[in-house]
Amino acid sequence: MEMMNWKDFKNELLANPQLTLQFKYADDKWVDASYHITEIKRTLVNSVDCGGVLNAWTEVVVQLWEPEGQQEERAMEVSKALSIIQLVEKSLPLNPDAVVKVEFGNSTYDTRQLLPKGFIVDGDNLTVDLRPDSVTCKAIERGGSCGTTSTGEECCAPPVQVKPKIQLVNLASSATACTPGSGCC
Repeated sequence: MEMMNWKDFKNELLANPQLTLQFKYADDKWVDASYHITEIKRTLVNSVDCGGVLNAWTEVVVQLWEPEGQQEERAMEVSKALSIIQLVEKSLPLNPDAVVKVEFGNSTYDTRQLLPKGFIVDGDNLTVDLRPDSVTCKAIERGGSCGTTSTGEECCAPPVQVKPKIQLVNLASSATACTPGSGCC
């Protein structure tokens, strides 16, 4: 699944400030209308993958909290979410190319970070369609393979250092060879 960046996410909100902002986190499962955007995080990720390659990227994580008991009958308007974003960006610059994730959980759904798959405009509602992220092997993403041999070492071990080959010459058969005691060495 293509990951959405912060610029595209924010631009979709800016294009629809008058709509009500909803979040769908699974088929027929919606974040309750009483949700709050509790914080927006900028996460710098640095990792080394199974092939020994250093990776780095930035994520913007929008955290949603669903309080106990319904407090609102209607979710916040997009304009309210934009005012929260504006407040955050005054103190915390957010990379427009950062990957966007939405962090959510409640009493029946374990907290996790979800990816916005897209936006759905339906009447007065702008719905963010969230889907779980999946795990992959970066060696495969680089065009390599992972686990396809019996050992799987092509991505799960440091790169093998290739030693240069040295040509061996039999010096004993050469006419100019030194012999013990001849003083040539």
